[in-house]
Amino acid sequence: MIITIDGPTATGKSTIAKNLAREIGFIYFDTGAMYRCVAFAAIKANVNLENLEELEAFLKDYKFDIKIKRGERFYFVGDEDVTMAIRGEVVTSLVSKVAAIQIVRDKLVALQREWATGVNAVFEGRDLGTVVFPSADVKIFLTGSPEVRARRRFEELSVRFPEESKGLTVEKVLEDISKRDTYDITRKISPLVQATNAHVIDTSNLTVNEIVFKILEYKDTIKTRIPKQE
Repeated sequence: MIITIDGPTATGKSTIAKNLAREIGFIYFDTGAMYRCVAFAAIKANVNLENLEELEAFLKDYKFDIKIKRGERFYFVGDEDVTMAIRGEVVTSLVSKVAAIQIVRDKLVALQREWATGVNAVFEGRDLGTVVFPSADVKIFLTGSPEVRARRRFEELSVRFPEESKGLTVEKVLEDISKRDTYDITRKISPLVQATNAHVIDTSNLTVNEIVFKILEYKDTIKTRIPKQE
């Protein structure tokens, strides 16, 4: 069974998806982290994203892996643990552009569908319910006011990257989020769009537990599709 959670940045997708997966015993996949890893590697290799041949050569040698340690997921590009590095502002500023490149999406979507084979999983991202898994069993679309999302993102960056975030303001984060929303919604390749059959949840004034509980209100649908454990 596949559950998809889509939505714009800073709506709490990762935290909610992880908590939901833990609650119902599903595998959790953060597809956004996959695109962030490609962006990180492209920056490090100084790849010209406008040069198709250069990009194809880069992707051919690109090595990505997810390792689970003490119940947490760690992301590797080659042998390098980039779990924290991919959350910084440098990668964040480029990831939407990387995610809009067709050959990048083709490579990662194929991986996502391969990992979904024969498992019960929660996938979170931006186009999962519309493009990657159009036949997903349960589709969730998270929304939230830009102001609340900007404050969440600002607080996250301030805690995770205190040095890098010096001088950053909520107003600047709000500006960046608005630009990214516009880009993600209007891009030609796999834009951020709510699936017609998705359950919409506004996360602005809800706690993580309240949001997970709302999703679990669809448990009858979920439970009827989960294989019985022997």
